[in-house]
Amino acid sequence: MDNYEVKTSGSHAWVVRAFIIALFDAIVIAVAFGVALLLRFEFDFELIKQQYLSAVLTVVSVFSIVTIIVFYLLRLYHSIWRFASVNELERLIIAWMIITVFAVIFANIDESVNGFRRIPISIWVMGIFFSAIGTTAIRFAFRFLRFISNSTIRGKKDITNVMVIGAGACGKDVIHEYRMSEHLHARICCAVDDNPIKKGRTLDGVLIEGNRYDIPKLVGKYEIDEIVFAIPDARGVDKKDILDICSSTGCKVRVIPGIYQLVEGSVTVNALRDVQIEDLLGRDPIKANMASIRQYITGKTVMVTGGGGSIGSELCRQIAKADPKLLIIFDIYENNAFWIERELREKYGDKLNMIALIGSVRNTNRVNSVMAKYHPEIIFHAAAHKHVPLMETSPNEAIKNNVGGTYKMAEAAVRWGVERFVLISTDKAVNPTNVMGASKRICEMVIQMMDRRAQKLYDSGKIKVRTNFSAVRFGNVIGSNGSVLKIFEKQIAAGGPVTVTDKNIIRYFMTIPEAVALVMESGAYARGGEIFVLDMGEPVKIDDVARKMIKLSGLVPDVDIKVEYTGLRPGEKLYEERLMDEEGLRQMEENKEISIAEPIPMDDEEFMDKLTELDEAAKAETEDIRHLVAGIVKTYKVKD
Repeated sequence: MDNYEVKTSGSHAWVVRAFIIALFDAIVIAVAFGVALLLRFEFDFELIKQQYLSAVLTVVSVFSIVTIIVFYLLRLYHSIWRFASVNELERLIIAWMIITVFAVIFANIDESVNGFRRIPISIWVMGIFFSAIGTTAIRFAFRFLRFISNSTIRGKKDITNVMVIGAGACGKDVIHEYRMSEHLHARICCAVDDNPIKKGRTLDGVLIEGNRYDIPKLVGKYEIDEIVFAIPDARGVDKKDILDICSSTGCKVRVIPGIYQLVEGSVTVNALRDVQIEDLLGRDPIKANMASIRQYITGKTVMVTGGGGSIGSELCRQIAKADPKLLIIFDIYENNAFWIERELREKYGDKLNMIALIGSVRNTNRVNSVMAKYHPEIIFHAAAHKHVPLMETSPNEAIKNNVGGTYKMAEAAVRWGVERFVLISTDKAVNPTNVMGASKRICEMVIQMMDRRAQKLYDSGKIKVRTNFSAVRFGNVIGSNGSVLKIFEKQIAAGGPVTVTDKNIIRYFMTIPEAVALVMESGAYARGGEIFVLDMGEPVKIDDVARKMIKLSGLVPDVDIKVEYTGLRPGEKLYEERLMDEEGLRQMEENKEISIAEPIPMDDEEFMDKLTELDEAAKAETEDIRHLVAGIVKTYKVKD
């Protein structure tokens, strides 16, 4: 069946339902005025004169037509009444106010005009009252019958006992959704909230029995199987504290998405998700200054290399919001480029001027042809090989792509008059213990050298636009391809084991949107040659994260899911650093989450000679490339 047939079928079904409800409305009005007539004459049929009976029949006919018209205009035949709520009740009240005004006018028309005897006011009052009650009852009966039906079904099947954390509007919506869904065999047993005023009160019929510290006791009292965290705007430290308490109960825990993901405060059970690592960070989401970002991106041609990757694609999403003149998605992997282009095209349509181009940053001719044709004014360079173990076994590829690609992009940026060039770097570039980190440190050095070169060329008049180079250094991003979160999720879903490299390993974490927003903001503050360092809060112990994720899935570590320690991988270290000893760190006034590492003095000519030697060695597939890398990055020590 095609889309037209589906729409036609759905429209026909609505018309039938609306007609049935309208028929019920007419019957209710007839019964209401009939009862009113009987009450007026104390159920003595002999007292009811024929003219009164005829008059009531006329009133019922006219009144039914008017009521159906008003209900239709207020879309009371369009609602899905098994989900009836306050919104529908408000419209019913408005409808009956309008109908009552009509009734007052109609009741006072002279007999010579309407052609029938006027009926007593008491019949009008009772008739309207009974009609309003009856038509309202019809509609909310659908919801009541659904509730009774669901309760009966749940009584015959295994029930999941649920506790809701948060007795606000979001918690109320969660309770409503659980009660009304015919697919969930669950019972909301209790709610908790830290507001002491709410204790002992009810939320949509559910008793609020305490605060976060009462959770373990209530889990035992009600034999809770699942806990729903329904406070989307909770502070990071509060969320972590409450989830830590929940992890000790053995219950499965699900959370409502952040407040920015909710539309008009409405929540559906489908929106619930499992606990993720960002819920356990213990800090509030980092916010960027969007005004400063829009100021330098709006109306500009912006190019993102590696635009289909985890960081690159999020850069494209946030750049699109800032209304660029043209967004160029540049990536060697066609699938990645295809999906992000499709996503943005579906969201923005023709409002976003965008093009996805396939090519490698290692291909000088391809890079220059793109530059010559589109003349980007801003470049975010996110194209890189990033997986540490893979680069340990293919070190020459790390040099060709990360170092060679960065140099070629930077050189083209100067040649073609790019205004800003922002390199995406990593905290693994600090005192690196692996080739990937060392290659990214060389990329930072390339950026600082190219910034000085651009200044000299501009001062001598050889170029008209002085390219402003900068780099942004941050740690692990949650949700990126191959991130620890993704690995843990798959391992838990498969029944384990969950693998942790070392019991003491710690990492800094940041969500992809947080990292990208700060990357873009750093670009606004760059004046040339800076390495921006993002503040990611306190480091997280990976072993603790793994065990909490298992517990919050309703399982027991080392019983239901085994935790195995595999040992550090080649090039991996226990902790990451944000800056080297030689670098000073200056916090920015504009945003305390961003600091600037002072550049380390270096001889540009000597560095360029070593860079050329390194490039030639990588192309020649030299076996001892690590020693050449160590000759450039003094803090990188090769393990023989």
